[in-house]
Amino acid sequence: MTRIPSHTIENAPDASRPVLERLIKVSPTGTLLNLHAQMAHSPALLAAYVSIRQATDQHGTLDLRVRSALMLATAGAVRSDYAVAVTSALALRAGWSQAEIPTLRDGQRVGDDKIDSLVGVIREAAVRAGRVSDMSWQRAQACGWSSEHLAEAFAYLGLTLFTAYFVSYAQTPVDLPAAAPAAPQTPGGRE
Repeated sequence: MTRIPSHTIENAPDASRPVLERLIKVSPTGTLLNLHAQMAHSPALLAAYVSIRQATDQHGTLDLRVRSALMLATAGAVRSDYAVAVTSALALRAGWSQAEIPTLRDGQRVGDDKIDSLVGVIREAAVRAGRVSDMSWQRAQACGWSSEHLAEAFAYLGLTLFTAYFVSYAQTPVDLPAAAPAAPQTPGGRE
């Protein structure tokens, strides 16, 4: 059972309605996602979520393929089925293949050292509450990522964590197709 009521555009708080109308236009399903319908219950929450999305859309310099890889890797690292479903759909739209989705989600290498190094930094940050080893950071820099890129990458981590934590908090039911099954964990619970 969900903890926070879901809304339609018609019954959402007045301040949430125009935001929901804009979200429908970019929704992967052409309808409100359960995530957005529940966030609409608090205009402040919905505005905070949309503000992060708008900031990355308007000011982001990383290409969509990299952005989606970062978000999918984060969703997989924090084991959020809902966030994995959303970010898998985004990754497919950005040009990742169906076969690459579980690779990114499970923290495996995609065979592009530059992308793999940045995804590694963000995945490490997701698993370790923001902490990243100097070795991982330096590897990403050696692959060509600037400090500005590394800073921007955190925005996609933050957006995905915001989403993943909210859907867990609200017990939001998944309303997108499930992604491929996760790879089994290695002994000791490490990925």
